[in-house]
Amino acid sequence: MGSPLLRKNLVTAAAVTAGALTTLTLVPAHAAEYSSALKIRGVQYDAPGRDSNSCSSGNTDQEYLTVKNYSSRSTINLKGYVVKDATGNRFTFTSSHYLQPGDYVKLRGGHGTDSDTNNVVYRDNCNFLWNNDKDTIYLYKPTGSRADVHAYTSRSNDSDGNGYINFHS
Repeated sequence: MGSPLLRKNLVTAAAVTAGALTTLTLVPAHAAEYSSALKIRGVQYDAPGRDSNSCSSGNTDQEYLTVKNYSSRSTINLKGYVVKDATGNRFTFTSSHYLQPGDYVKLRGGHGTDSDTNNVVYRDNCNFLWNNDKDTIYLYKPTGSRADVHAYTSRSNDSDGNGYINFHS
C-alpha cells in the first residue's frame, strides 16, 4: 500500500491543492481589472430635465461619461480609443486628446468645441447614448483590447438620484 512517508506527502499535496483551489474560488469574478491606466470614472446617464435630443434646444450635452488617466507617470493620447454601450452604439476619439497623469475628460453628447483646457470632447451627435435605467459601457484601446467596462442600474448604483456614479476613485 506504499510507505507512510509517501502517503503523508500525498495527503500534504492534496491539502495544498485544495487550499489553493479554495483561495481561487474566493476571488469574485467582477474583481478582474483590465491592464489600462485609462478607466471610466463616472457617468451622467440621465440628463437633467425632460430628455430632448433636439440639436438646437435639447439637453444631450448634459449627458456625459468621465474617463480618467489613473497613471502616476504616463500621458495617454485618446486618439483611437472607442466607447461603446451594450447595444453597440459607439464613439471613437478621432483626434488627439492628451490626458496627463490624474487628468480626465468628459465625453459629452451634442455639439461643441473639444477642449483640452476644459477637459471636454463632444460626440457631435444630438442623440442620447446612455440608457436612463441601465446600461453597460465599454472602453476599448486603439488595439481593440478592452481598457475598462462598467455596468450600471439607476436603482442599485445611484443612491443620490443625480445620475452620476463615482467608481474607480
